[in-house]
Amino acid sequence: MAKKLHIKTYGCQMNVYDSERIAEVLAPIGFVLSDTADDADMVILNTCHIREKAADKVYSQLGRLRDQKALKEQKGERMILGVTGCVAQAEGREVQRRAPYVDMVFGPQTYHRLPEMVARTMREHGHILDTDFPEDSKFDALPQTRTVEGATAFLSVQEGCDKFCTYCVVPYTRGAEYSRPTSQVMSEAQVLIEGGAKEITLLGQNVNAYHGLDHAGMSWNLARLIKELAALEGLERIRYITSYPAEMNDDLIRAHGDIEKLMPYLHLPIQAGSDNMLKAMNRQHTVAEYKETVKKLRAGVPGLALSSDFIVGFPGETDADFEQTMSLVQEMQFIQTYSFKYSARPGTPAALLESQPEYHVPESVKAERLARLQNLLNQNTLAFNMAAVGKTYPVLLDRVGKSAGQLIGRTPYMQAVVVEAPNDCLNSIQNVTITQAGPNSLQGLIVSRGNAGLSQRAHA
Repeated sequence: MAKKLHIKTYGCQMNVYDSERIAEVLAPIGFVLSDTADDADMVILNTCHIREKAADKVYSQLGRLRDQKALKEQKGERMILGVTGCVAQAEGREVQRRAPYVDMVFGPQTYHRLPEMVARTMREHGHILDTDFPEDSKFDALPQTRTVEGATAFLSVQEGCDKFCTYCVVPYTRGAEYSRPTSQVMSEAQVLIEGGAKEITLLGQNVNAYHGLDHAGMSWNLARLIKELAALEGLERIRYITSYPAEMNDDLIRAHGDIEKLMPYLHLPIQAGSDNMLKAMNRQHTVAEYKETVKKLRAGVPGLALSSDFIVGFPGETDADFEQTMSLVQEMQFIQTYSFKYSARPGTPAALLESQPEYHVPESVKAERLARLQNLLNQNTLAFNMAAVGKTYPVLLDRVGKSAGQLIGRTPYMQAVVVEAPNDCLNSIQNVTITQAGPNSLQGLIVSRGNAGLSQRAHA
């Protein structure tokens, strides 16, 4: 009989991809996905360690799951409880200490070994900790099949990070940079397209550092990979995330202007608008270099929209440093951002700075700065959305709305659009004229049925 599997995913798109692959790894041994942890036979928390609150949420959720696990045991049944992702990798033994009822703690590089872990857990009723960095890539052992739900899909092409930003745990939880061979990526992309994907988002901690090898041992950069993917029949849209500014080479910049299927929207995190802060963060680029990269990108794609990440209250951040960040946001006109108060992560160099009085930024100052920054960012987002009213975009309708007869999709610029449309429009690209705009979404009308004929860069 099929066993119920529930996976709760925290954090980045890479974790979403990993959760999908975990489900595919467990399917051959009888586990089927369930939307709820209620009465599940296995629950896995796929965790994020970027911020302190993200880790706290995991321990809180584990406390609730302990009670559900106990209820199953009272009925003579069993719930296998697992923790994976970056919290598992960074503090696996701490998870075991704080939550000894967890059966399996495994890192993001070892989930291909899950069938073996599950067998050991069922057989021995022990506690498994597997947070090694295997010599062989997990991708070599993952199933060749992929489950595609809807018209969009994630495809991991690169993992790990060699940059060692002083606030970040990724190099310690995901390991060194690794690029998948080109044949693996192309094959998986073809499987996704055959499964119905019209838009693929390429994933990596530093995705534009991609340098996968082909059959001849020659290295492809991300621009070459995108060009080859764009030639695949049935693939309509390509995106990638997350980019590192210093890795935006000329080939990739040209690709944005040359490849129609590469969407005119780019997430390019900078974290701060002050060179002092960028140096303290070990970001390996300056504000001027970031601006020059954006200038080149927008020369090739005049309508290019940018999103970014920001940290406020980094150790040593002065009022002047913060005002430089505000100026950069105003100048770049980011249409969407992720912004957070600095949160020290154990073991990172910045955490040592935070403990020194001369570098400490009070929580009240962090909160005030974050509120100001987010207010400005929200103004930019609303202005960009309002400017869309009256324009017509090709919209990929990939979700059912909350109300009957509603579908939801995204413009090339990642704006959510709600339309009234029949279900046969689901998972198709339709020309939509925008009629209303708000801070979080747009509303529109389909102006022609069938495959959209507009350029994906209709905004330019």
